[in-house]
Amino acid sequence: QVQLVESGGGSVQPGGSLRLSCAASGLTQEYYSIGWFRQAPGKEREAIACISDSDTHTYYADSVKGRFTISRDNAKNMVYLQMTRLKPEDTATYYCATDRYDEYDCKVDYGMDYWGKGTLVTVSA
Repeated sequence: QVQLVESGGGSVQPGGSLRLSCAASGLTQEYYSIGWFRQAPGKEREAIACISDSDTHTYYADSVKGRFTISRDNAKNMVYLQMTRLKPEDTATYYCATDRYDEYDCKVDYGMDYWGKGTLVTVSA
C-alpha cells in the first residue's frame, strides 16, 4: 500500500522560504508521477506542481512559477517543494499525491490514487 507523509509546514513571514517534504513508501517497480496540491480555507484544491519519475519533466501553476521548485530523490523515495518569496495568499494546507504514470511526464490530476494528509503553511506578518 502506497503511503505519503508530508512535513515541513509551519508559519513564516511574507518573503520567507520553506521546504516541504513528501516521504513515499510502498512504491512498486513502476513509474510514479508526484504532484503537490494546496487548499486554502474556503477555497478549492489547487494543483501547483508535479514532477516525472525520471526527474526530467516538471510543471508549475502560474501562481507559483518562479517561486517554487519541485524536486525528487528516488533513492530516498522523497519529493520536495522548495517555496521562496512566500505571500499571504500561499497560506494553505499542502498535499502531495502520486499515481502510476509515464516515466517522462507528470500529471496533476485530482483523481490521483494516493494522497498524503497534508501539512499546513501559514504566511503572515
